Amino acid sequence: MTDYGIPLLSIVSGQSKVPPQGARIDVAFAGLATGRLTGSVQGVDYLRIRADGRIDLDIRATVETKDGCRIALSADGVGIPRATEPVADLCENVMLTTAEESYAWVNTRQVWAVGTVNFDTGKIHLDAYMQ
Repeated sequence: MTDYGIPLLSIVSGQSKVPPQGARIDVAFAGLATGRLTGSVQGVDYLRIRADGRIDLDIRATVETKDGCRIALSADGVGIPRATEPVADLCENVMLTTAEESYAWVNTRQVWAVGTVNFDTGKIHLDAYMQ
């Protein structure tokens, strides 16, 4: 994580309040994708935490499929922290792009994802839905 004045864990734990101008934190992540797109995912979420607590998401990532194809992932959305636990609910609008012929179908699809992030464990879980 890269913070710009206030660490994310300090905000999430309640040790620091988000200043009126908000806070910016870059969170690198890596994990696995399963389902129709199976492989690894690696990227950065450029978080903007607003003074009212809402987290604006700006995500850039690479999906590398099991067969070695790369797909660019771009997403935006929101994270809404829960009041009683170190968890935020996530809602995302996802766009996928590739020139790989076998995955060209992703270029024309709209994807929405919902899930959670647990700040204590650092685990993110998303379920993605395609139109």
